[in-house]
Parts: sequence; structure tokens; C-alpha cells
Amino acid sequence: MAHTRIRKFNTSDTYPEQQLDNDLCQAVVTQGGKTVWLRGQCPQNLDDAKNIDSHDPVEQTHKVMQNIRQLIQEAGGEMEHLVKVVVYITDVRHREAVYRTMGEYIKGVHPVSTGLVVQALARPEWLVEIDGTAVIPE
Repeated sequence: MAHTRIRKFNTSDTYPEQQLDNDLCQAVVTQGGKTVWLRGQCPQNLDDAKNIDSHDPVEQTHKVMQNIRQLIQEAGGEMEHLVKVVVYITDVRHREAVYRTMGEYIKGVHPVSTGLVVQALARPEWLVEIDGTAVIPE
């Protein structure tokens, strides 16, 4: 792994009452490289900004994470270069579904993560938005 991950943990240990299995950590140390600051990604296509036709938090999260992966790859990196995510959801009842789905994309990566429940996102049909930061080593 390109970065030092401090105090790795899995959410199944931290939140045993929830059905989550995300690899996260308390801090990430990077040196040099190229920093990629990602705009908050929503469940829409990158090419035409059209929303996906779904109000399911799992499907929306898949699209968001696919966008994140695509943007990191377009910058010359891989998902293992992801160091931080901030997850915004509009309903706390979607938390497990969103985090479970996100976990499929960050397995073994261990980024730092902050999660927020917000009243609304920019469009009423959006249930989830995730922004991220990646550091691609030199």
C-alpha cells in the first residue's frame, strides 16, 4: 500500500450491532505524490450529469462509488490511493445499506471516513453523496 494507515479497523468490530464490514482507519499519512480532491459524487452519470433511474440507496451508492473509482483512475490512480471519504446521507435508515455498498469498493483500502446525516442534498431524489481525497504516489 502506498500510504501509512494508522489504527486500521473494521466496522464490524466498532459497530457490532450493525451489519457493516468496512475497512477504515483513524489516520492516513502520505508523502509527496499527487493529491486528487474529488467533488461530492452523486448518483448521476459523469458524462452527461443525468441521474440514474433509481431511488434505492444501494443502487445510488454503487453509482457514486463507480464515479469515484473512475475519477481516481482518470487521474492516474487506483482505489488503493483513496485516503479520505465524507459520506452524506439524507436518512439515517439508509446508513447500513450505503456503508455496506461503499465497503465493497474500499475493501483492504482503509481510508479515513466521516459520515453525516443531512436534511437534503442538491436534488431531492439523491439519497447519498460521497466526496473523497486520493493521493497518487510519485
